[in-house]
Amino acid sequence: MKGARRLVDALRAKQPFNKSLGQHFLVHDDIIERTVAWAEVDVEDHVFEVGPGPGVLTEALLATGRKVTAVELDSGACDHLRSVFAEELAEERLTLLEGDALQVAWPKDISRVVANIPYQISSPLIDVITRYHRNPNTTPLQDVVMLVQEEFAERVVMEYESDVGSLGMVVALDFDADLGERVPPHAFSPMPKVHSRLLRMTPHDEDWPCDRRLMVQMIRAAFDQRRKKLKKTLKQPPRRLTRVPGWHAARWKRAYAAMEHDPRLQRRPETLELDEWADLGVDFASCEEEA
Repeated sequence: MKGARRLVDALRAKQPFNKSLGQHFLVHDDIIERTVAWAEVDVEDHVFEVGPGPGVLTEALLATGRKVTAVELDSGACDHLRSVFAEELAEERLTLLEGDALQVAWPKDISRVVANIPYQISSPLIDVITRYHRNPNTTPLQDVVMLVQEEFAERVVMEYESDVGSLGMVVALDFDADLGERVPPHAFSPMPKVHSRLLRMTPHDEDWPCDRRLMVQMIRAAFDQRRKKLKKTLKQPPRRLTRVPGWHAARWKRAYAAMEHDPRLQRRPETLELDEWADLGVDFASCEEEA
């Protein structure tokens, strides 16, 4: 194996790091090895990597003998990857997609996502991963392991009471989230200003009693004004309510009028568990139907 430092230096020799893309590359081989080990890549896995950059994680994933598809936005990094992994590309053990991971079409048979992702795409990437996992035309994901900003990872798993919010709640609708190793800034080149953390998201496929999309709209609307009670935050229809089939502003207002005196609306959003959000969604829908 070429090793992380040599791969990073090789890319740096060809082009400067692109700060606008949030490029911070791991240079500690032992952390990379532990990342791959924690991902528990299986013999039949097709692994998807987002933002391979110099290919430090790509090399470790390929060493497991599994099929890897990587998507990279930086054209210079793509040229570097084509040179470094020419043999693996020719043998089709590696597939390289040049483009934005939030926009390109992902292969339909991915089983795991393993990535050291740019901090700024963390939240939208989770949305893409969730849509992929729930798509009936793609293979359900077995696991997602990502190295992200530590503060973001803590919000996903809702590590502390102050971390409870729409991000963690919405993720929890589809995944069990766990924290892994804490990675210091000096493990990267260039060094970020904050610590990073391994994050694992494992699908649980809970069958919620109401439309999951309605729960998402309610949760996000409530946490937009997290210090206020639900009676205030849910009074107006959520901004993207029409994304939920059968729902529109007039229907929401009728449902709210029927629920206005429900004691749950006197609570703040962080005090509700997921099953309570599901029950609230069921009652919103049924009250409107009765009205």
